[in-house]
Amino acid sequence: MPLVAVIAGLALLVWSADHFIEGAIALARRYAIPPVVIGLTLVAFGTSAPEIGVSLVAALTGSGSLALGNVLGSNIANFGLILGITALVCAMPIARGTLRVELPLLLMASLLVWPLLMDGHLGIIDGLLLCLLMAITFFLLIRFGSAKDTLVAEAQAAPALSRLRTAAYLVAGLILLVISSRMLVWGAVELATAAGLSELVIGLTLVAVGTSLPELSASLASALKGQSGMALGNIVGSNLFNLLLVLAIPALIGGVTVESLTLTRDYGSMALLTVILLLFAWFGRLHHHLSRLEGGILLLLYIGYSVLIVLTTRLGA
Repeated sequence: MPLVAVIAGLALLVWSADHFIEGAIALARRYAIPPVVIGLTLVAFGTSAPEIGVSLVAALTGSGSLALGNVLGSNIANFGLILGITALVCAMPIARGTLRVELPLLLMASLLVWPLLMDGHLGIIDGLLLCLLMAITFFLLIRFGSAKDTLVAEAQAAPALSRLRTAAYLVAGLILLVISSRMLVWGAVELATAAGLSELVIGLTLVAVGTSLPELSASLASALKGQSGMALGNIVGSNLFNLLLVLAIPALIGGVTVESLTLTRDYGSMALLTVILLLFAWFGRLHHHLSRLEGGILLLLYIGYSVLIVLTTRLGA
């Protein structure tokens, strides 16, 4: 049953988050809200909706470590697994704004969040600081980055829905988002208990990859259509939201204990991938894309990180 709950929860989570955001965008458009507002709110946070749902439910049910693992694991999976696979399928163009603004902001945010974790606990003050950093980062993204035009374009491209379908997407999407998040968290905790693993490890692996499925499907679809120009920027933006906004949720609700291994192995791996991707993007500015070779390196690094989790878990056992 826990395994069924995880699989069904992941499937419902991806579907419900996608349809809830579609319904919210359709409702906003029906009331003549400008596309720029829709893009900067609903579209911007849409890719992090699964992580937000899981993090919120995990925090409310006393599984803060699962929420922390989901955030770090999702960011690592986004860079290593998703960008790696997508770049292997098709070399990914690097937008000037992503290179000059989004990636440096992500690196800076990673460095600023590090001291908040070093005392071994994320609490209310840390959560408020994360929210403040998110607000500042979001302003800088819109003011200096290429995010604004991309988000507005995505908002304008969203399909128009009838009133009945809009209401159905909103209500059913929200209800199923909560239910699927609860199913996923319960199943993950039960699996961790049965396998003798920590909630953190399950969050870093199974839950993290599951909640990153929307980014994987969107990136692969764009690559196969030859339209992968926005994929890198979208994934960098998703990692920023995960790191600052989603991580703030468990900190504000119940607090999270941060183990030293988490700080070195997991947060360190996430920061290292960010630096490597920034270097790839910087040197790739000459040919304006992330190459297949670089995608293969990112994927190998993710596989190496997964092996490291297995080895450290066994040694800990």
